Amino acid sequence: MTKLSVNINKIATLRNSRGGNNPDLVKVALDCERFGAEGITVHPRPDERHIRYQDVYDLKAVIATEFNIEGNCREQKFVELVLANKPAQVTLVPDADGQITSNHGWDTIKHLDYLKEMVGLFKSAGIRVSIFVDPVVEMVEGAAQTGTDRIELYTEAYAHNFYENREKAVLPYVAAAHKAHELGLGINAGHDLDLHNLKYFAESIPGLLEVSIGHALISDALYLGLENTIQMYLKQLKQH
Repeated sequence: MTKLSVNINKIATLRNSRGGNNPDLVKVALDCERFGAEGITVHPRPDERHIRYQDVYDLKAVIATEFNIEGNCREQKFVELVLANKPAQVTLVPDADGQITSNHGWDTIKHLDYLKEMVGLFKSAGIRVSIFVDPVVEMVEGAAQTGTDRIELYTEAYAHNFYENREKAVLPYVAAAHKAHELGLGINAGHDLDLHNLKYFAESIPGLLEVSIGHALISDALYLGLENTIQMYLKQLKQH
C-alpha cells in the first residue's frame, strides 16, 4: 500500500500571511494524522516564507507517523536542522534561491560525489534518505550510486500531460520505477499529484511506497474539508 504523506507548507503560508498562530500548524499536522495521513512532510526554505525552522522542532516533538523533511542540502542551516531533528526521512531537493516551488530533480551523475557525501552524512545519523529525481533512467542509475535508500520521482510532467495522454505521460515514470527496483531503490513520488491523476499513477508505478501531496490536497480541503479530503486521497491509493 502506498503511504500518503501530507505536505503542510501551505498551512504555514496561510498562518504567516497574517502573523500570529492561526491556523495552528502543529494542530493541523496532528489532525492530518488523526484523519488518516501516514506521514507529514515539510519543506523549509532559507527565507522561512512558509515553514519556519522552529516549526520543524515543534512538529518533531509530536508527530507519531513518519516525518519527512525536504530541502536543499547545500544550505548548511538545513543540514543542521535535519541532523538536530532526525526525521524518519530526509528528501534532498536541488532548489535554487528564491524558487517558488521545486521544478527539477538532481543531476545525479554531475553531482554524484557531492550526493554520496550528503547521503552518507544523513544515513550515518540513522535517517532514511530520498533523492528528488526526474523520471530519467540515467538519473535513477546515478542515484543508486550515491547509496540513497529511495528516490522521489518529480511528477510535474506527468500531471501536466495527464489529460492529453495519460498512458504516454506515465511511461517515463514506469521505466524509471523498473530501473529503481532493479537497483534496489525504494520509490516515492510527488508534485502536482491530485484527486484526478493520483489513482492512475499509483496503479501504473510498481511498488510505489509513498506520495507527498500538499498544494492540491490543501486546496481541495477548502471545499471538501480536511478530514474528507484526506480520506478521498487515501481512497485513490487503496483502489489499486
